[in-house]
Amino acid sequence: MTTEILLELENISKTFKVRDKYNPGKPSFVHAVDGVNLAVEKGETLGIVGESGCGKSTTGRMIMRLLDASKGKIYYRGTDLSSLKGKSLLKMRKKIQMVFQDPYASLNPRLTIAENVGEPLIIHKLIKSRADRDEQVKELLGQVGLDPSYYTRYPFEFSGGQRQRIGIARALAVEPEIIIADEPVSALDVSLQAQVINLMQDLKQQKNLTYIFIAHDLSVVKHISDRVAVMYLGRVVELAEKHSLFDNPMHPYTQALLSAIPVPTPGAKEDRIVLQGDVPSPMNPPSGCPFHPRCSKAFDKCRECMPELKLVGKGHSTACHLYD
Repeated sequence: MTTEILLELENISKTFKVRDKYNPGKPSFVHAVDGVNLAVEKGETLGIVGESGCGKSTTGRMIMRLLDASKGKIYYRGTDLSSLKGKSLLKMRKKIQMVFQDPYASLNPRLTIAENVGEPLIIHKLIKSRADRDEQVKELLGQVGLDPSYYTRYPFEFSGGQRQRIGIARALAVEPEIIIADEPVSALDVSLQAQVINLMQDLKQQKNLTYIFIAHDLSVVKHISDRVAVMYLGRVVELAEKHSLFDNPMHPYTQALLSAIPVPTPGAKEDRIVLQGDVPSPMNPPSGCPFHPRCSKAFDKCRECMPELKLVGKGHSTACHLYD
């Protein structure tokens, strides 16, 4: 069976220029994303996981062109997204939509739900009248499990879980092909997380969607994803089908992350890996493998050479000198 590649990331990087308060005359640079290569297949959910500051959200924003990549190319159906401007860029954004992390900040509090959800319909000229907009918004609210009569209300009248459903409805309004979900449940409690995740899975089947699901909660990623990319300090260090990754993690960082997943029985996990030290600063990343200062298996080559992401098993890639 052949797979259709919708989205390709080729060696993309993002560097931010920042002001050093101790040396104002000398600019510093934060390497948020460093040489990421990924391919997203039609109909799949690709999970991207890692600690805060590893570059997950920056990667998602570069795909959406909310940020421009410093280096590399991003292709949607073979079209270089960095080359798009004006109407061409607007047309692309109809195909790729985003659900943001904070359901309280992602909706305009001054606008009704009809205005918030209906705004993409106006921008992309998909409606002819206000009545047409209201009808489509009510239909979208029903699709995400909300009472269609809520369309006249304001965001402050809803809970966090309801607001995130409204955010999903807004993303669905223009019938996208890809949805980038940037930690869509991290601000919700556990019961609401399950409801939103189940809703997203149902919508994926109904509308033949492709997801890029960004999260730091490995349990959520395991539940929803088909493949998982693990990021550390701006780089992908492991990429595999979810069962392969969770059953046989190969990179020491992935092994440490999985060992930290809570279990119902206290003391049942005796093999927990406790990482020493803190994540290095992206302003001054270490030489060689970025994980070597915290890795108990590091050796001389790890401190000298950057490992490349390479295939080490069926559909399973890792960036680690242990497998050279």
